[in-house]
Amino acid sequence: MEAAQAPRPPKRTQTVDYNVPIMPRQVESPVFVIASVRSGSTLLRMLLNSHSRIRAPHELHLRTVNVKLAAGFSEESMLESGLDEVELEHVLWDRILHLELLRSGKEIVVDKTPGNVFVWERLHYAWPKAKFLFLLRHPEGVVSSLENRETNTATRSALEANALKYFKPLEAARRALDGLTLRYEELTAEPERVTQEICAYLGVEWEPGMIEYGEHDHGRFVPNLGDRSDTIKSGRIQAARASRNTGTLSPELAGYATAWGYR
Repeated sequence: MEAAQAPRPPKRTQTVDYNVPIMPRQVESPVFVIASVRSGSTLLRMLLNSHSRIRAPHELHLRTVNVKLAAGFSEESMLESGLDEVELEHVLWDRILHLELLRSGKEIVVDKTPGNVFVWERLHYAWPKAKFLFLLRHPEGVVSSLENRETNTATRSALEANALKYFKPLEAARRALDGLTLRYEELTAEPERVTQEICAYLGVEWEPGMIEYGEHDHGRFVPNLGDRSDTIKSGRIQAARASRNTGTLSPELAGYATAWGYR
């Protein structure tokens, strides 16, 4: 008999209390991609991971890597050491990022998990020197991509509601944080120019081999850890699907399309 699958974490912004000072980090300036689902973040990861100095692993889902202290001795002991559950989670997340660098022999680590949109404030707090890449895609492109998944059984309205859960914190993060805004459509149409901009932002030399991501080893394609469609497995950058004009979108989606510069 198969074990019951654990419920997925809720798609909402995390709110936590910060009660102890930040501990020193092993990775002082990680890079976090802030993006919705189905926005091309796996392609971005592949391109970045193809750089000799950048490690961009599968989705790490840090926000659901938790620490639970037993009441009493454990809580008291950790507090005496200047740690509580929240900061212990940050220390653990930091160690996970550091392990990616140790194993790869690279210098910069990028986490592209879509769930980062729900903890962007926490990531910014935990890593004051973190860098952020905001990846946008036309809202219709996101919803259409959700709609076209083989396993999709949801209605159009449900898919729009799902996308909007990501769009709201994504836009809040983009307005609040310094970072580099990218568009999926431009990444696929002008990959050389866009990856050069990313490299300049990250402070590394651009490498032409980034574009040929199929020539590099990116690990296995695993369910729930990133896109594993035939398109991404092809190893070639493919053009983004054309999206509808903003005039045909629902008011909520049209608002984000306008805010993100789509016409």
